[in-house]
Amino acid sequence: MKRTMWVFLTGLVILPLCFCAPAAPASTVQAAATLPAVTAAAVILTAPPTVTPTPAPTATPVPTPTPAPTCTPDPTPEPRPCARIVEEMAVRYARDGEKAAEQVEDLLSEMEAAYPTEARKWADVMDRWRTLDDRITINRGVLPDDLPDTQELCIVVLGYQLNANGTMKDQLKDRLKVVVNSAKKYPNARIVCTGGGTAAKKKSVTEAGQMAEYLKKQGVNKDRIIVEDRSKTTAQNARYTCDILLEKYPEVKYVAVVTGDYHVRVGVLLFEAEAILRSGPGSVPALTVISNAACKTSNRELSALFRAGGLVELAGNGTAAHQLYYDQYDLKQWD
Repeated sequence: MKRTMWVFLTGLVILPLCFCAPAAPASTVQAAATLPAVTAAAVILTAPPTVTPTPAPTATPVPTPTPAPTCTPDPTPEPRPCARIVEEMAVRYARDGEKAAEQVEDLLSEMEAAYPTEARKWADVMDRWRTLDDRITINRGVLPDDLPDTQELCIVVLGYQLNANGTMKDQLKDRLKVVVNSAKKYPNARIVCTGGGTAAKKKSVTEAGQMAEYLKKQGVNKDRIIVEDRSKTTAQNARYTCDILLEKYPEVKYVAVVTGDYHVRVGVLLFEAEAILRSGPGSVPALTVISNAACKTSNRELSALFRAGGLVELAGNGTAAHQLYYDQYDLKQWD
């Protein structure tokens, strides 16, 4: 019985070895046979198979989000030239009057943002224009009373186109008669004759030169007479006269304009505007237009667009001014 059990147990041990591994050497089998049956079985049953560990999966990195492109702001638009703003403002006001008041304010605000000093001056000029017709009374034949009879006063006579041969037309002579009367009334006032060469056949002859000679023949002291003989327009009359007075005659503080009756308000406005534009920031105008006198003519009052042309010329746009003077300006561009 014991012999049979041993053989049975031995078969249990050997059979698995035959199925699980290659045949072992005889010494190995003999050694295993000498072990207790339970111990040999335990060894065989608990021996784990050799397993190559599976590497852990490599983590896929989370992509860094691409930042949104930075928006480049549009560059600040360049401001319009000051002269262009003045042009639109003057034309709108000449064409539409007080209906354009809101647009004029908007344009002054545009100017203020880019040209603050000029904006303050042009606001003053526009105020002078708005009140021009109400505040200017035309004096005919002679300057009014109560003006200063000192060298602070300057009588400025505006020229008129000469005949082709260089002689003066009757209207220019009539203006000079007003100057003679006023010079007698104010014997200490200086006198400016202003106007360039406008004779078609005698370019060297000037309005101012002819006027000065006429006044001398009428008994006006030559030391009182100042000649400005470059200008061709009323705006240039104002500009070049101010050049001379401010540079060479600083004692002059007041200007009285003499011209034809249809031309007085334009002349006054442009001399006022030029004086304002020459003033320093926050200061009073360089000169003050204090009065006027005129000869009687049959001419109609110059239009509001002519006034606009003069201001546009003072602002520096001679081309647009010329178009306004001769009714060639495209008014629809501001619709």
